[in-house]
Amino acid sequence: MQVQQILKDKADDGVVTVTPDATVAAAAKVLAERRIGGVVVSEDGQTPLGILSERDIVRVLGTDGPDVLAWRVDALMTRDLKTCSRDDDSNVVLARMTKGRFRHLPVIEDGVMVGMISIGDVVAAQISELSMEKEALQGMIMGF
Repeated sequence: MQVQQILKDKADDGVVTVTPDATVAAAAKVLAERRIGGVVVSEDGQTPLGILSERDIVRVLGTDGPDVLAWRVDALMTRDLKTCSRDDDSNVVLARMTKGRFRHLPVIEDGVMVGMISIGDVVAAQISELSMEKEALQGMIMGF
């Protein structure tokens, strides 16, 4: 299965972004309100500069305390952003996410974000695909 199929199956709310000068508290509020684990950092909502995840916030809170909530997002964001394209295979994407120990991957086409997938999206898509294959095999065996 390709990333484009995963995007097609997702509810399309667009990619949630925050600006690099937003406070960590504001970004945390977006994460909580949208019930998501990561947000892309972008000036224009299309070109990713980095990503900020719940884990990024919790790690710094644990070492530097609650004052980090007043910091700018660009002080915490992951700048070495990993991305994928619509044509990437979900198995390859899942392996990259697992190996890199990250859960969110912006989908980029011609330098512009066209979506975001999470490890949960990829796993759900693969479970759905396996379920359909199982039903097809059972149908063939039982003569349906």
